[in-house]
Amino acid sequence: MKLFLAFTILIASSFYVFASAPQESSNGDQQKHQQLVRTAASFEEMLAKAKQGDARAEWSVGNALRDGAGVGQDYREATRWYMASANQKSPQAQLSMGYLYEEGIGVKKNEREAFRYFQAAALQGEPTAENNLASMYEQGRGVRRNFNEALHWYLAAAKQGHAVAQCNLGSMYFRRHGTQQDHAEAIRWFRAAGEQGILQAQNLLAVMYYNGDGVTVDYGEAAEWAHRAAEQGYAPGQADLAYMFEQGKGVPLDYVAAYSWYSVAATAGERHSPARLKSLSHVMLAEQMRVAKARAVAWQAQHGKAADAQQSQSPGAISFLPGK
Repeated sequence: MKLFLAFTILIASSFYVFASAPQESSNGDQQKHQQLVRTAASFEEMLAKAKQGDARAEWSVGNALRDGAGVGQDYREATRWYMASANQKSPQAQLSMGYLYEEGIGVKKNEREAFRYFQAAALQGEPTAENNLASMYEQGRGVRRNFNEALHWYLAAAKQGHAVAQCNLGSMYFRRHGTQQDHAEAIRWFRAAGEQGILQAQNLLAVMYYNGDGVTVDYGEAAEWAHRAAEQGYAPGQADLAYMFEQGKGVPLDYVAAYSWYSVAATAGERHSPARLKSLSHVMLAEQMRVAKARAVAWQAQHGKAADAQQSQSPGAISFLPGK
């Protein structure tokens, strides 16, 4: 089975929160108006500092212009201020410039330039830049593919507690991608990422414990991690949890719970759940199916759409369902 794992790119957050124009008809509207005024005033204050060459202020002005917070959105101007800050070796601004070049926002897309800026920030210990740099080395984007460098930079970010890097590092150990397969290390880093809420890591831990990949088979542990991913809206985890209820492994045998989770996963686009639903319908009573469907509807009403729909539907997402 192939592993599908996104190398999520995170950008530095802005200091600003955009508030919509108020209609002064209530206390709430007055508060929104006051927030808007404060935001605009904060931008003017930050702009004044930026014009004096304050690198942090330059980066903050870039954020505001990028997001349209307290000022009209202007990617070109955002890029100009990010560049000014990056030229003063601000790792946050270098990270932001890398993201803009990688995505082609405000500048022409250029992965070599993205790599250069991520590298500059990573050399200063910026963990998201370290993760992004590792991803580019692993995939050969903007630089010649180099798994040793990828492993080095994922590890640097992972040791700083960067959850996505921890998941990506676990993935390299799990897949023997540029390194020797080491399930113990994979579980170590997937667990670290899973504890921080990374869905793919949680689901992969469930798979490893279910299959006994480098550990003793532990259905209870598998069910725990599948349940965490499922509750956060990750469809492969929902389907895996449903299968465990269907088989009574790690959880009590419960067709109603199984049908409910398969229903939620199927709605999110998980490819194998419709067939499992059809199979279960032949062994369940009509009342059981009614209750299961009601549970699925209630869960969806409370939790909304599935998380990361693209990966939920990916044919490469790892699972232990039959046929996957």
